[in-house]
Amino acid sequence: MTFANFVEFDSLYGHPRDVAGYARALEGFDAGLPRFLATLGPGDLAIFTADHGNDPTWTGTDHTRERVPVVGWGARARGVGLRGFVDVAASIAAHLGVAAQGPGRSFL
Repeated sequence: MTFANFVEFDSLYGHPRDVAGYARALEGFDAGLPRFLATLGPGDLAIFTADHGNDPTWTGTDHTRERVPVVGWGARARGVGLRGFVDVAASIAAHLGVAAQGPGRSFL
C-alpha cells in the first residue's frame, strides 16, 4: 500500500488562492494518471482525494470545505462523490480487510 500526499496543491495553490496555478498543477497530474493507472493490478485500489478543501476562488487563506471530492479506481471502486476523510479511512480498512476504527463508513 502506498499513501501519497501532494501537499503542494494545498500549500502552493489552495491557500494562496492561485486559481491559474491550481489549474496547471491539476492538468499536469491528470496527464500522468493513465501511466499510473496502467500499473495497477487486478486487486489494487487507488483513491484520489484530499484531507480538506481549499476553494482557490474564495477569500482568505483558511480551509473552505470539510467534505472533499473522492474518486476511486480499481478493485470495487466506483464513483464516490463528496465524502468526509474519515470515510476514506474506513474504505481503506475495508479494502485491506481490517476492522475500521472511528466513525467513518466505507464506500466500497
